[in-house]
Amino acid sequence: MRKLSMDELNRKSVHEFKEAEKMPVVVVLDNIRSMHNVGSVFRTADAFLLRGIYLCGYTPQPPHRDIHKTALGATETVEWKYAETTVEAVQKLKADGYLVYAIEQVEKSIPLHQFDINQQAAVAVVFGNEVTGVEQEVIKLCDGCIEIPQLGMKHSLNISVAAGIVLWELVRSKLANVMI
Repeated sequence: MRKLSMDELNRKSVHEFKEAEKMPVVVVLDNIRSMHNVGSVFRTADAFLLRGIYLCGYTPQPPHRDIHKTALGATETVEWKYAETTVEAVQKLKADGYLVYAIEQVEKSIPLHQFDINQQAAVAVVFGNEVTGVEQEVIKLCDGCIEIPQLGMKHSLNISVAAGIVLWELVRSKLANVMI
């Protein structure tokens, strides 16, 4: 086994990324405090070729060196928009035909491994604040909530970790459906 060189990885250029067909998934960040978390979500959105990100409320916005530190250039490739409130972003996405799901622990949440994205064309997922999670007002507007099953003592994950898990599962499901 040999590690691949950067040239062998066939990475897209910024232009190729912008022109490529995207996965029909949008991320909504609901009042995220950490610039490193924001940068990490940008990098994950780039890795999975997502349609974009909504930065809401006091979520930090590019350009900023602390976002760039973890995004590693993904703020140049991933389309992003700002919304003053997460409610505003969710309402806009729903008007544009997206089904919107909060990533949150609620009554009747759908375990991530049971969520069936294959039948749904365009999906937006809302990730909440590091301490308070997704606002209840936003949850009320969502089509449902998805929960990452957790088996240990802790009942929460860092938002960048949660985003990586959820977004990979959504993309994996979409890829599996396309490959059939």
